[in-house]
Amino acid sequence: MTTQSAWQKSSFCSEGDNCVYVSAAPGTLVRVADRADPAHLVLATTQAAWADFLRVIKQSG
Repeated sequence: MTTQSAWQKSSFCSEGDNCVYVSAAPGTLVRVADRADPAHLVLATTQAAWADFLRVIKQSG
C-alpha cells in the first residue's frame, strides 16, 4: 500500500484555485498540480530532483 500525503498549497498563492499544489510522502514521487486534485497533475519527479530545483530557485531569488 502506498501512502500519499495531502496536497499543500504554495505559500506564494493568493485566494482561489489558481495556485500550485505539491504532494509528497516519504519514499514517493513529488507531485505538482495546478489544483489540489490529482486529475490536474502537471509534474511528477523524484524527491532528489525536487530538492535540487528548490535549491536553485532559492539561490536565484
